[in-house]
Amino acid sequence: MDKLVSAFLDHLEIERNYSRHTRSAYAGDLGQFQSFLSENGGADPPDPESVDKSVVRAFLHHLHREGFSRRTIARRFAAVRSFFHYLCREGVVSSNPCVYLTTPKWDRHLPRFLDKSQVEALLGQPDRGRLLGLRDVVILELLYGAGMRLSELVGLDVGAIEMTGERIRVIGKGDRERIVPLGGPALSALAAYMDVRPMLIKTGQEDTAALLLNQHGRRLTGRGVQYILRRYGLRISQQGLTPHMLRHTTATHLLDAGADLMAVKELLGHERLSTTQVYTHVALDRLRKTYEEAHPRA
Repeated sequence: MDKLVSAFLDHLEIERNYSRHTRSAYAGDLGQFQSFLSENGGADPPDPESVDKSVVRAFLHHLHREGFSRRTIARRFAAVRSFFHYLCREGVVSSNPCVYLTTPKWDRHLPRFLDKSQVEALLGQPDRGRLLGLRDVVILELLYGAGMRLSELVGLDVGAIEMTGERIRVIGKGDRERIVPLGGPALSALAAYMDVRPMLIKTGQEDTAALLLNQHGRRLTGRGVQYILRRYGLRISQQGLTPHMLRHTTATHLLDAGADLMAVKELLGHERLSTTQVYTHVALDRLRKTYEEAHPRA
């Protein structure tokens, strides 16, 4: 089955244009499925033709017993279903055992976000008198001001910035490109950083295209950004501050201010409107709380 999984992952890259991150997740999900098949009386290596509906259902129950969240179980199921859909198309198996099974529903967790005063406090943390402090202001302005994902941020090149057009080109999931407008604070932060950025570039360093550099002149990694955010988060009493929390904050503040849901979807690069709609629940919960506290007939 290893060769079939490898061919399927190539299919996701070449024909479906899936990102490396998504392919890696699918590889892990299918690897766990293969292990389950081998450990539960199946052939070794597992035979795809021997997998039927009862086997897939048993796999899902196994994940539930192991304590995996409903969201994780749903993703594992989606990977298995897509894999067998591919095998059917290639004529490897005669039917997809997942066809009449439903995706497990997951619990909805409303996203954590910062209020406006907390964002202002966070943006005031970097030392703008230091080289890396100017870089850190750019990180915060792009995560909050442009609502970027972590992978999108660290993947930015200098050429993606259009200062005169006040916008930036972002490569999102599935290598989909979108144009994101930049506000005045983000543009000012970028201008200040770009003036001093050459001081970070080391002699002989190959990746001079990267927008965000670490102290060694190399492209800043996702782990590096996470460390920076955790450090600044602790200063404003926000333990566990993450890039995605700032993205949640962007969406919530936009909707609070009356932004159109479809516009927020396009800004954040969501593929489905349902992904964006979760933030309307946050806005409604806050509206309900305000109503209950302020309205005399609440």
